[in-house]
Amino acid sequence: MAVAPPRPKMPPLNALKAFEAAARLNSFSAAADELCVTPAAVAQQIKSLETWTGKKLFKRNAKGVQLTPLGATVLPGFIAAFDTMASSVQTLRATANPHEIRIAATPSISQLWISPRLPGLRATIPDLSLSLTAMEEPPNLAREPFDLSIFFSSKEDDCGNEIFIGSDTIYPVCSPETALKLRTLDDLASATFLYDTTWKSDWETWLSHISEGKRLLKSGPEFSLYSLALQECRNGAGVLIGHDLLVRQELKTGNLVAPFPEKVALQKKLTIKTLHQLDAESPLGTVVEYLKKPDP
Repeated sequence: MAVAPPRPKMPPLNALKAFEAAARLNSFSAAADELCVTPAAVAQQIKSLETWTGKKLFKRNAKGVQLTPLGATVLPGFIAAFDTMASSVQTLRATANPHEIRIAATPSISQLWISPRLPGLRATIPDLSLSLTAMEEPPNLAREPFDLSIFFSSKEDDCGNEIFIGSDTIYPVCSPETALKLRTLDDLASATFLYDTTWKSDWETWLSHISEGKRLLKSGPEFSLYSLALQECRNGAGVLIGHDLLVRQELKTGNLVAPFPEKVALQKKLTIKTLHQLDAESPLGTVVEYLKKPDP
């Protein structure tokens, strides 16, 4: 008579995911954001895993959580395992639907740099299905379902391949009518400064390089989207610090002008990042090659 004893059960995959995310991010809340659940759900999943092991994986205290020696020991293996699985999922998605391209970028880059290129991309790849997601921070390409991320960055990223697009150079821009009142830097004292809240230090950075100690910095209207600040700048509401790669087209059309020749190069660059090496003949490779071209 055959004997079929019950097999030992593995812990639930969700519990393993919760542990890996919380341990890697050192926070239940951050793990909850990444996994799109509540911190309480993360805590419950980790509790179930601790029950399964019979050992504590985290120390709870008033300042948050800290890995126990056991948790710290097993974490690298879990990170490697989930990275491998995520990479395989990404490969499966991209291989099954090569013409469905997903791009992540900041709102300003999405609206002002990528959007003008979309008609040309559609003409180049007629069956292309391109999705664009605006977000403030770069995604983890090894974990999140994006093919490309396009961001300004001052640091190297160990994840994926990086394609340089251009350096981030800033200078004031305004409408042609506003520029008539700006003959010298001293005229900025009577001008209205426009601010983008993400890059609020732009004016201070430019003035500190240019104004030779003159106190011109002052408050002004603030906008949570750079495109809104740029629209108000076009409307004649004031002077905005332009990021060259984002305002170049506006200068070419004459909607905006640069009233002063002084420019400041920041320690940031615009890059396209991908998870894997690109095949130039693939739809994704064609998209990247098109995006690398000069302004449309």
